[in-house]
Amino acid sequence: MPRRAAAGARPIDSDAIHGSKLVQQLINKVMVDGKKSTAEKIVYDALDIVARKTNEEAVVALETSIKTLTPVLEVRSRRVGGATYQVPVEVPPPRARTLAVRWLVEFSRRRREKSMSERLANELLDAQSQQGLAYKRKDDIYRMAQANKAFAHYRW
Repeated sequence: MPRRAAAGARPIDSDAIHGSKLVQQLINKVMVDGKKSTAEKIVYDALDIVARKTNEEAVVALETSIKTLTPVLEVRSRRVGGATYQVPVEVPPPRARTLAVRWLVEFSRRRREKSMSERLANELLDAQSQQGLAYKRKDDIYRMAQANKAFAHYRW
């Protein structure tokens, strides 16, 4: 049992240009070593690239990509009588959105394009067309949850 109460989630302010909390969350995730202005430039450039390529508003394209990457089910380890089972559970909406943003940035960093804004933009476009490594991660986790459906009665 923890001695203190659970840490509360800090509220995220909307970003300056688009007025979106999702864009601000993406900026915070892209940020490295506290360099927020650099992260803002990367994200805004990526959103401009996506808006030009899809001919729709940047925030709408971002929300579409994040919605595509948002997981429905995940597996949690549960120990029952000496054996550890992978139990499928539904993902709560705040965690699902956080996971989607995390995977988007993580797999954008692994890409081979020249700049980070190009990598992020192309990962967003791949997510919209249900391709790319971030979408593959979501699909793998969903398949793992489906494969372990027999242990769903261990859910707590």
